[in-house]
Amino acid sequence: MQPPMICGEAELDELLSRPTPEVVEALSSIDGDVVVLGAAGKMGPTLARMTHRASAAAGARRAVIAVARFSNAAVRARLDGIGIRTIACDLLSREAVARLPDAAAVIFMVGAKFGTTGGEARTWATNGYAAALAAERYAGTPAVVFSTGNVYPLVAVDGGGADEATAPAPVGEYAQSALARERIFEFFSREHGTPAVIYRLNYAVELRYGVLLDVAQRVFAGEPVDLRMGHLNCIWQGDANAAALRSLSLVRSPPLILNVTGAETVSVRWLAGRFAERLGREPVYCGDPQPTALLSNAALARQLLGAPAVDLETAIAWVAHWVKIGGPTLAKPTHFETRDGRF
Repeated sequence: MQPPMICGEAELDELLSRPTPEVVEALSSIDGDVVVLGAAGKMGPTLARMTHRASAAAGARRAVIAVARFSNAAVRARLDGIGIRTIACDLLSREAVARLPDAAAVIFMVGAKFGTTGGEARTWATNGYAAALAAERYAGTPAVVFSTGNVYPLVAVDGGGADEATAPAPVGEYAQSALARERIFEFFSREHGTPAVIYRLNYAVELRYGVLLDVAQRVFAGEPVDLRMGHLNCIWQGDANAAALRSLSLVRSPPLILNVTGAETVSVRWLAGRFAERLGREPVYCGDPQPTALLSNAALARQLLGAPAVDLETAIAWVAHWVKIGGPTLAKPTHFETRDGRF
């Protein structure tokens, strides 16, 4: 059966921030405020909103505190407008971070990826130094720390993906600095007993951003779809938000490492073909598929949290419809085809 289509940003944001009963239950066990650090990025606003909605549904009298630079005033205004407390903060300033309010739980979403090439020093500062400041400020406070599957090596496309036992072997300075972020939080967890989950996400998708949109736009425009990174994983952003909040019930010291993505190893050629069918286009390809790709195995997350609610075919249908109607996007390609780690 064809799922109902999404036709506007308000409807999309409501869906991406809709808490499941399991999220409500996870938030009900937290006695105090929740701080979301780096709340103004691609996922932060809907995750903060889900936290707020789940807290209300749980009857919790708490503040949800969204912290970021908030260079986009509209994002801050929308969060303020629904009752989320926002704080504009330079998370690279020790003094500013020291003034942040106490919390019962922290979601750490601070990170930099694109613009790394030519801006390596700032990437390392954002992914490493900001992590150290936050880990120091919130020592002892339960934390879910966003990371990335980029810390893994490229693995065989028929091997099921890298699991949590796979040794990190990051390619490029972005991935190296992301591993630095993990190690810093691990250090503070071991030193101070801070319970945490290292949340390795790969890739979250919605209608305005993500690998599905990248492929769909290229097919619709008649542009070549690059097959060099011939396989990928992805997960609907609403499911990724829910998994992050539910991970607060899994925190421990030393931190639990948790891969979060969909179950499928998705062929990019197949994906382009599915979009071509829905968009009435003939797909064009370039590059040769390689025997390895950036792939994660999220079997542990499915065991602990269950399967994502939104399946791949539904996400494909939604993205294709969004592209057809000219829905707005963030105009931020993922560069998923990159194999040398240079972003």
